Amino acid sequence: MLSHKIDQNTELKLLERHHAEAVFRLVDANRDHLRPWMFWVDDTKTVSDSETFIQKALEGFARGTEIHLGIWVDGEMAGIVGAHTIDPIKSYAEIGYWLGKGFQGRGIMTRAVRALIDDLLGERGLNRVEIRCAASNRRSQAVAERLGFRREGRLKKATPVRGGFEDLLIFGMLAEEWRSGKKDMGR
Repeated sequence: MLSHKIDQNTELKLLERHHAEAVFRLVDANRDHLRPWMFWVDDTKTVSDSETFIQKALEGFARGTEIHLGIWVDGEMAGIVGAHTIDPIKSYAEIGYWLGKGFQGRGIMTRAVRALIDDLLGERGLNRVEIRCAASNRRSQAVAERLGFRREGRLKKATPVRGGFEDLLIFGMLAEEWRSGKKDMGR
């Protein structure tokens, strides 16, 4: 998936180097909002840091081991959705996502994640997708739940949050479940 129109106003686009400034501006404007769950926020200090992230993401895309898509709403960068791990041998992907505060509450992330899962479980033919998020991150959990993911586990103090560690929740979806209609949840 290089680009995908979600609706009249929303599009996913494969992150490219020329998107680095837009990514950095969105991160910079949302530091306090993202910091509780995104440990990398304080390491993103310049546009060059965003360029480095995108370059590594493109290298992973070329290897088929990851994909990172910018979420654009009315031509403005709103967030990122992606698979930071794609393992074709295990037929598995782990996805993550974040959205600028001003874009929340409109179903944008649920639609973006749905499109990514359609690609991973449909087009790429993977067997399983996981979403992992901090136990306190209710918004990330809600996206997984709206899309019919089942909570499969809890890893104690396994993710860095607010200078400490917090439990990590694991949500899973199998291709057969996705095809059987669970993907219609959250529409």
